[in-house]
Amino acid sequence: MEPIDLNKRIHTLDYLRGFALLGIILVNIPGLLRIDLPQTSVDIAYNNILTLFVEGKFFSIFSFLFGLGFYIFLTRAKAKNEKAYLFFIRRIVILLLIGIVHMYFQPGEALTLYAIFGLIALPFYKVRKEINVVIGLIILGATAYLGLKIAMPFPLILLGLAAGQYRIFEKIEENRKKIIIFTIVMFGISLVGWFYQWKYAPDAYLPLDNLSEEQLANHVEKITNFPLIGMQISPFVSAFYVGTLVILLQHPLIQKLFSPLREYGRMALTNYLGQTALILLIGNALDLISNINLISSLWICVGIYILQLLFSKIWLKFFRLGPIEWLWRMGTYWSVPQLLKTKSKNSN
Repeated sequence: MEPIDLNKRIHTLDYLRGFALLGIILVNIPGLLRIDLPQTSVDIAYNNILTLFVEGKFFSIFSFLFGLGFYIFLTRAKAKNEKAYLFFIRRIVILLLIGIVHMYFQPGEALTLYAIFGLIALPFYKVRKEINVVIGLIILGATAYLGLKIAMPFPLILLGLAAGQYRIFEKIEENRKKIIIFTIVMFGISLVGWFYQWKYAPDAYLPLDNLSEEQLANHVEKITNFPLIGMQISPFVSAFYVGTLVILLQHPLIQKLFSPLREYGRMALTNYLGQTALILLIGNALDLISNINLISSLWICVGIYILQLLFSKIWLKFFRLGPIEWLWRMGTYWSVPQLLKTKSKNSN
């Protein structure tokens, strides 16, 4: 195994985590605010856009990044001669406990899944990278084809682990041509998938008892196949999104423009939990729960984006870690990590 830089932060991963968070909130907010099925043409169009371009895609990116972070954490801990597996298990147990509490407020939360699948994936850390890729792709293909979103994090974690083993995100520049070709291929497959999925896009969500037998069959086919096909093509679309962002981030101007996204991603756990808290706070304060349409939820998300992006940028000017990340690290190492920034170079 090649030596790993113990202190160099892979900023591309922070950008990707921030990017994933932007999409996750769009999918989570309808459930949290108990928004009814779309009825107006605007709501239906927006719901179709979410199903085409968002549902399952950003969740997949986050799952992949969890696997990659899993590899980086263990590898750096082992390189520092730390009790890598003990620290990792503590880290996962804390994540599981956070997830269980979060589930009370957000039934569709993902942290519990990451914790469970992270423990199951632990033995694969010592498995050859080629085997992890094959196993990950086979399981991902099966779960995506069946639309088993709840099971998809496991193969995605394995593929993230394999990406860490291949050191892809530490060697972006030397693999740039391969990444571009990969991204173009993923875009081509995604484009074909989107056109096929669009054939089943519902144009209405009607009361079933008002439909004729033929209309009912057509309606059921659309509302069943439209999200299913979206889940089936989600790994390709997610890969296209990731590849595109990685390529763009090789330009200093793009890095500067997207810099708030980097801080947003550095505080991914804080911001993920914060999304739920802010949605429920706004929903209860403004009496929006079960009393808001789908398109209006988008503007709440935009407001939360602005608030969290600003908060992350300001917080990380003074502190080394997000507040929840700091507590998570404290529980992992059973020591109090430095929180305030100093003039010395920050480590990871």
